[in-house]
Amino acid sequence: MEKVVTTARASIAVEGVSVDFDGRAVLHDVTVDLTAPTIAVIGANGSGKSTFARLLNGLVAPTTGQVTVDGLDTVRDRALVRRRAGFVFANPEAQILMPTPAEDLALSLRDLPRAQVQVRVRDTLAAQGLAAHADVPASTLSGGQKQMLALASVLITEPRVIVADEPTTLLDLRNACRIADLLLAQSAQVVLVTHDLELAARCHTAVLFDEGRVTASGAPDDVIEAYRRSCG
Repeated sequence: MEKVVTTARASIAVEGVSVDFDGRAVLHDVTVDLTAPTIAVIGANGSGKSTFARLLNGLVAPTTGQVTVDGLDTVRDRALVRRRAGFVFANPEAQILMPTPAEDLALSLRDLPRAQVQVRVRDTLAAQGLAAHADVPASTLSGGQKQMLALASVLITEPRVIVADEPTTLLDLRNACRIADLLLAQSAQVVLVTHDLELAARCHTAVLFDEGRVTASGAPDDVIEAYRRSCG
């Protein structure tokens, strides 16, 4: 498929970042600038991809170094960064907090006037094919519907950046394609952690992690080839 051209140009800068958990180094001296519309983050399990993704909206703080999103420091300006950078988890159960889809989307807009919230929730549910499920228990949704709801709860806030950590991993092919197409069609900048190399190839640029370090970045085809070579 053609790569989708977007108009928004958020800027993420990761400068000399290391992350330690309980004395164990997870990321080592990572420096990368992310300005492309869509960025794939690839690498083996345990390579540091998810930790890197969580840095980008302040879910994880650097042990050393600095992460900025549009010039905002993810530690010092965490609240502002989270308004700009939405995060989509691999498992939607970690993200759906309210009893029904309508209530869950409304929670994302809790600072807006009630009438405005109702309109945006209705429109978002309709756009994502969830209108008929607005008031059913979220627990009864299918896996694909739950992931769509989790993504919708981020999209409804209109973030400048969407960070998605393996959002298609738990889905069947049809739903994985639907979620992938929706993410790549966004005007927001999208950082997509994925094991799906076909999906990674559709992004504008890619970053390869290996043992907590960035070992390649640039054109997706080149980075994917470097990943294949590293796997023998």
